[in-house]
Amino acid sequence: MHTLNLLLAIHIASSAIRIAQETGIKPLAVAVLDAAGHPLAVLRDEQASFLRPQIATGKARGCLGMGFGGRELARRAHVMPAFFDAINSLTGGEVIPVAGGVLIRNTEGQILGAIGISGDTSDNDERCALQAIDIAGLVADTGDQLAG
Repeated sequence: MHTLNLLLAIHIASSAIRIAQETGIKPLAVAVLDAAGHPLAVLRDEQASFLRPQIATGKARGCLGMGFGGRELARRAHVMPAFFDAINSLTGGEVIPVAGGVLIRNTEGQILGAIGISGDTSDNDERCALQAIDIAGLVADTGDQLAG
């Protein structure tokens, strides 16, 4: 597979929300972006707060913009806060460097897009992303190591 299309993006996003609901994770919003950073699916559990879709999109957009997962973004933001302040100035605050943003790769390692999830702890958000990407038969890249 060389592209992330609408139906696959909806499948990944809805899977993540279903996983959260089934495991008792707080209500989530999920954004799935294509490799160019354009939204394909942005879904919000009806109980998730109104800012969650924007936060989820910022997590995914940061991963795509920098080329690595949210955990690596978080490490770099901690070490280079001025650089990330500059990035957010350039992007109008659209980069959120924390776990819960995950690159989506195919089995050959090509970046197909990214997912961002917001609603619970960053670790729980990321856990839902990893499971949803795995269900879709793709490879998750959190910034630590390829997980999938």
